[in-house]
Amino acid sequence: MSIAILAGLGNPGEEYAGTRHNVGWVVLEALAARAGLSWSRDRNAAALVARWELPARPPVLLVKPLTFVNESGSALRRTCDYFRHPASALAVVYDDLTMPVGRLKLSVNGSAGGHNGVQSLIDHLGAGFIRFRIGIGPRTPPQIDLKDFVLGRFPPTDRQLIDQQLSHYLNGLELLATRGLEPAMNQLNRRISSANDTDQAQV
Repeated sequence: MSIAILAGLGNPGEEYAGTRHNVGWVVLEALAARAGLSWSRDRNAAALVARWELPARPPVLLVKPLTFVNESGSALRRTCDYFRHPASALAVVYDDLTMPVGRLKLSVNGSAGGHNGVQSLIDHLGAGFIRFRIGIGPRTPPQIDLKDFVLGRFPPTDRQLIDQQLSHYLNGLELLATRGLEPAMNQLNRRISSANDTDQAQV
């Protein structure tokens, strides 16, 4: 399966820059910067779009929806319709509270896991899009309101971890775009298993 649209979830506006909920935008912006791409406003897609030219394959559209996270599905439905791509050709980068901060997992299908933006995607597109999930958990302190947590900024140690992992995220997206879903899942999710084994061995 090859992807045609690579989207990152995030909220527009300076007040949301650098928040946990905007980690999808952070990763996509870093990918665009690495590839030397420029963003342009596309009113038909209700998004900022950059065209990523890749050797020996069709270009991939990088998309930052300009709706708020909770309405991401409506914007990406318009994007897929306008560019005439099925939901199965869409990969979405977003924050995942159920995984430790910095952890990466690639998957397809499944539930929204309590993420309102992902639920919006499922409501508008179905569940068959590709999920490029980046951990922001656990919620700390546990009693903090969920909205306050995801709209809060990473503490310095967590931000450093995200920054250290950034090249891994970008390499994973390049692998997904150039080689497809199965090779990317095999390599990226295998790394997760190896990391878990190492963590258990150190306990």
